[in-house]
Amino acid sequence: MKEMLHYTASTQPTQPREHAQILDEFAIDVRGLSKRFGKRIIIDNVDIRVKKGSVCGFLGPNGSGKTTTIRMLCGLLSADSGEGQCLGFDFRRDSELIRLNTGYMTQKFGWYDDLTVRQNLEFIARLFGMADIKGAVSEILEQMGLEKRANQLAGALSGGCKQRLALAMCLIHRPKLLLLDEPTAGVDPKARREFWDIIHRLANGGITVLVSTHYMDEAERCVELIYIVYGKILARGSEEEIIASSELDVWELSGKDAAKFANLLKNEPCAKDVSVFGNSYHIVANDADGLQKAVADFNVAGLNLRRIKTSLEDVFIHLLSASSDGRY
Repeated sequence: MKEMLHYTASTQPTQPREHAQILDEFAIDVRGLSKRFGKRIIIDNVDIRVKKGSVCGFLGPNGSGKTTTIRMLCGLLSADSGEGQCLGFDFRRDSELIRLNTGYMTQKFGWYDDLTVRQNLEFIARLFGMADIKGAVSEILEQMGLEKRANQLAGALSGGCKQRLALAMCLIHRPKLLLLDEPTAGVDPKARREFWDIIHRLANGGITVLVSTHYMDEAERCVELIYIVYGKILARGSEEEIIASSELDVWELSGKDAAKFANLLKNEPCAKDVSVFGNSYHIVANDADGLQKAVADFNVAGLNLRRIKTSLEDVFIHLLSASSDGRY
């Protein structure tokens, strides 16, 4: 195991082999993370593990604690409890070292509108005390496809270019970990797709990425997922693992008066959940035979019921509907 920066060779404690293997495998390995604001429990004893070089999606409804968790991981907010490491550093004791090796992109992109793209990047590079500022700026401009925008004022950029500038400012100091808090909110679909291409290129280069998002299509682009609801982790793993472990039996109701009969099914014991999906409805069945009988009993020509493949969105909606916010 590589010697951690905050120890000298003479003071670094000997670690068990199992611990060394964890440090080699995981960029983030934090257990029992909790946070209160007054009497309100925002994060309740959660574990966060992200493999090195992975793109991990951090999903959950608004107010579930995604931003709070990210801010604790990078040392901007102190945790009330928890232990573990981030990039091999103690996440509570070595927050400054973690910040120096982490890029954090907030929900509101941060730059100076009256500075050019190049000047914004030079400013951040100086804050990190980089030796070759000119070389670092040229490298990140090329990496983000911003060379032609280098002398343009940041405030005059398009939404997609502003997004890439914000990411460039997070990467200028060559971090090992990238924490992205809903980075594609408010940008167009083309810019979102280009952004995700960049994210996967960074991960292929060895950077670990933890990204919070509300978009299911973005979740499906992630190697692994963590789903947090009301301060608790409800699911984790790959998309395939999460869907398989849910063991949901999902049916689609469509056709004539589907909305009317979907509402009636909400009161039937054969249906766990009924959710609208475009012009149809997805129904999680408690009793498949009972569901088919209930629809047949409606005796409506043009009303169709068929079993479908469970989607990630089906699982997350089911988990959310089965949860209640007891933190307040």
